Amino acid sequence: MLEINKIYNESCLDTMSRMPDDFVDLVITSPPYNMNLRIREGEYCSRQIVEEFSTKYKGFADNLPIEEYYELHKSILKELLRVSGLVFYNVQIVTGSKRAIFKLIGDFSDSLKDIVVWNKMHAQPAMHDNVFNSQYELVLIFDKHNAISRAFDFCNFGRGKLSNVWDIRREKTRGEHGATFPIELPKRIVRNFSKENDLVYDPFLGTGITAMAAKTYGCNYIGSEISEEYFRIAEKGIRETVRKPLDFNQF
Repeated sequence: MLEINKIYNESCLDTMSRMPDDFVDLVITSPPYNMNLRIREGEYCSRQIVEEFSTKYKGFADNLPIEEYYELHKSILKELLRVSGLVFYNVQIVTGSKRAIFKLIGDFSDSLKDIVVWNKMHAQPAMHDNVFNSQYELVLIFDKHNAISRAFDFCNFGRGKLSNVWDIRREKTRGEHGATFPIELPKRIVRNFSKENDLVYDPFLGTGITAMAAKTYGCNYIGSEISEEYFRIAEKGIRETVRKPLDFNQF
């Protein structure tokens, strides 16, 4: 039996297999980007991992073949939409994810409600010639019950108060994890799309940012993290986060 306000050191598919339908109120996550899958002579290849371009996920190759990456995220999104009605899925368009993400957007178009552009305020320099510098990421918003409408069934922001472009600077990373999103990102989602005591789930918890944001705003949380090192960092960070029940009507 799953406990709330607890994180699990395991695959998210294992965690979700023990969740009943509609167990979670809100999902916020950022899956691995498959940074180490590259292209050579027009074909995908897993490049040699060298320090200057190494994966940001310590101990994790992050170089699945494109079809495996696609199938994995397809199965995860299906499960997320079984256990929750609202999913915020942060992705970045890189060589190793681009084709899979575009295909997933098509496959889940009937559940895709909207897309937020996260402007990181500073462009990461391109690794190669003839490639854009990268300044944005996408937050794909999936809605199981009412994706046909752009209007949310529940939100804490008034008409004209929230844009679909979010200017949020990257923060210093936690521990050895080089790919954490800034806590303001999940805080903004929790603040605008949840009620106090809602259950927030992150299937790729990393160092615990989503759970900390949920706890800060008086929500419950649950998380999955396959790396034992990040799991321990997350446990510590969540333990030190002060729970602050807030008046959501103020937002």
